[in-house]
Amino acid sequence: MGVDNVLLLEALEWFDESGKELLHRLPEQGSGEIKFGAQLTVRDSQAAVLFYQGKACDAYGPGRHTLRTGNIPILTKFLSAPWGMISPLRAEVFFVNLKVFSDLKWGTSDPVAFRDAELGLIRLRAHGVFNIRVVQPVLLINTLAGTMGRYTTEQVEEYLRQVIVSRFNDYLGEHLHSLFDLPGSFDDIAKGLQRRLAQDFARFGLVLDGLYVTSITPPVEVQQAIDDRSRMGVIKDMDNFVRMKAAMAMEKAAASGGEAGAGLGLGIGMMMPPAMFANVQANGSRTAAGREAEVRCSECGMMIPASARFCPFCGHQQLLNLQCDNCGKNLQPGAKFCPRCGHSTEERAAEIVCPHCHATNLPGAVFCNQCGEKLG
Repeated sequence: MGVDNVLLLEALEWFDESGKELLHRLPEQGSGEIKFGAQLTVRDSQAAVLFYQGKACDAYGPGRHTLRTGNIPILTKFLSAPWGMISPLRAEVFFVNLKVFSDLKWGTSDPVAFRDAELGLIRLRAHGVFNIRVVQPVLLINTLAGTMGRYTTEQVEEYLRQVIVSRFNDYLGEHLHSLFDLPGSFDDIAKGLQRRLAQDFARFGLVLDGLYVTSITPPVEVQQAIDDRSRMGVIKDMDNFVRMKAAMAMEKAAASGGEAGAGLGLGIGMMMPPAMFANVQANGSRTAAGREAEVRCSECGMMIPASARFCPFCGHQQLLNLQCDNCGKNLQPGAKFCPRCGHSTEERAAEIVCPHCHATNLPGAVFCNQCGEKLG
């Protein structure tokens, strides 16, 4: 480096025009000769760290400061002759941005595995935002920025995102019982995850100023099971619903047509229960026609397709059903006799019991139908 490239620093200050810089070094390239008595201006949202002779020697808060290194004009030039007129007493100033950096994104690039207590092993996607703030400038410089001239949120965001997703997966496994408990739990999950991440961020001189969960999305088939279970809550009150509709129809007809309307409303009210009964009977007939291809859910007792992986009514994950060796009827797990022909099931080949969840599996099964773990 020639004499023309030497930078003599007399007034040092920094403005973050982009709003994304965690820190900025002066000079950006190499180091500089800071004049004895140079003026350092630090703003309220900043901190400055002076590195002199390769070490962080002092930190400065908001205000105007006078620096005293060893670079005294004239005398320094005379002493620097053996180094090609370049002063060996060189220094750098790191300006650190102390403001809150908000709206940083985190999310799962690939689904994470979650073992639901009711639905079994499923994969989830999650997204959210987080805010960070620098609380230990020297630690940030030594652990993340090093000797870089500038360091932005874009450079650290990807790494912090991976840390958050890793801790998120662990936190769900330890604190969430089932996805059915998820509605209304986003705030609790975010607060617990933020406490879990505090130490990870502190290693870099950062604090997680806020973390928010915007979505946790299960696969489409699991979403359908959740929706179907919600509809079951409405079906339980179907009788009251029908009666209410009949009463409303009678009242409306009576109000619009006097005595004739009242008679019409009464007729509608009397016809609705038989109509509903006929509909239920028709549905029962259709169900009976296809009864051979259906089994009863072991959780809610509703009839479901024998090949269904999840119950469309309650979302319960179904075990593969056994069949009677004599007549071929589907049997419930653990059944000792066929309910159709009375044939004993004790003569069947030995079934495999999962060493993890103790569920019963068909002979020759490699993976457990209940928990998905590999069978020994």
